[in-house]
Amino acid sequence: MTLTQKFAYLFSSTLGLSILIYLLRGFGIVTFLPGSILLGLIILAITTFFIYSVLITKR
Repeated sequence: MTLTQKFAYLFSSTLGLSILIYLLRGFGIVTFLPGSILLGLIILAITTFFIYSVLITKR
């Protein structure tokens, strides 16, 4: 597995987890998690997207 594939997997995982937690908090199922955890996941997804896009253009 190349580094580009690892960042693609990490980006899709963090984005999917962020969306899932956001939806579950909206429905009132996961209300005990603070908003900083959701914000951290969103920032991690954005960061991994930028790293992934830089790695793609390096080819």
